[in-house]
Amino acid sequence: MATFGDIAKGFDYGMNAAAKSFDGNNKYIRITDIDEVSSQYLYDDVVSPDGELEDRYLVKENDILLARTGASTGKSYLYRNSDGKLYFAGFLIRANIYKHNSYFVFSQLHTLRYKKWISVMSARSGQPGINSQEYASFPVYTTSLQEEDKIATFLKLLDERIITQNKIIEKLQSLIKGLIDDIITLKCGQLVAFETLYSKAGEGGTPTTSNTEFYDNGSIPFIKIDDLSNKYLSANKDYITELGLKKSSAWLIPTHSIIYSNGATIGAISINKYPVCTKQGILGIVPNTNIDVEFLYYFMQSSYFQKEVERVVTEGTMKTAYLKDINHIKCPIPDLDRQKEISHLLSVLSLKEDVERQLLQKYQIQKQYLLRKMFI
Repeated sequence: MATFGDIAKGFDYGMNAAAKSFDGNNKYIRITDIDEVSSQYLYDDVVSPDGELEDRYLVKENDILLARTGASTGKSYLYRNSDGKLYFAGFLIRANIYKHNSYFVFSQLHTLRYKKWISVMSARSGQPGINSQEYASFPVYTTSLQEEDKIATFLKLLDERIITQNKIIEKLQSLIKGLIDDIITLKCGQLVAFETLYSKAGEGGTPTTSNTEFYDNGSIPFIKIDDLSNKYLSANKDYITELGLKKSSAWLIPTHSIIYSNGATIGAISINKYPVCTKQGILGIVPNTNIDVEFLYYFMQSSYFQKEVERVVTEGTMKTAYLKDINHIKCPIPDLDRQKEISHLLSVLSLKEDVERQLLQKYQIQKQYLLRKMFI
């Protein structure tokens, strides 16, 4: 065991510069470009305050960049040779790994142990932040360079498989989106008002959070925006009680309805596999008997419908597409048989996407298991 400062040098801050138009030569990475996997969105053609780029801000082999402030505190990025000429911004800290495998060290910055350390170290004030001296104190595991190389090679292969799996999912999503937009157009069917597509619809509501009787030992699924990440809503985190449901504007939405976010993140959508209620800003839509719920799900994801929703969005403290305005959107809806044909075609691809997502999750779980076992 050693400290980060024992095996890395530098721990210096980046440059303050504005990103200009792309020239294909220089790249500039900022704190907002770093995520948990990799930074693929880099800002190009940077100019330092005196008009020249300084080599001391150049990121090189074995350099790890660390986010030092704000919500990104703790996130890290390992320089890759394929990145080319890359400079780093002021809210990042650069540490250069020497006499040890940089990927071996970098992998330890994705462990639960590291995340807990970040949580403790950054909780000193209202604005999270960790400085270079504090980062240098983080305890890291070390072994012989030969052993580190072997472990790093294995972890890198697993990471590359995760990246590939993400690309497979992205391509499937693009294919599904393209087919939806190709099939669902003005010529798709007869134009009818959205309000004719359902038997009941409405927003939910949030029971008073200070009243524990509305939440403690609750058994009624209470859906929030984070739950709407997959086609089928088959699991959720939060629950309310019967009293909470009764004392709020929330209502119980029957199985096989559309759950649609019309506030904040407008457009998040799922089909519920069991009765649920929702917070405000999320609509429950119970389709009429002549409307296939699967078709309605895909229709509401189409560019046609999304553009029509954008036209009726109300600006305010939070952007909202009110149901009363959505109701007037003209929707090209074919007969029920054709709806089912379309939804079946798209559902086959969606099922494939679900399988690939499950595979991705297994890879991610496997990686975390290995990291826990190797870096306790």
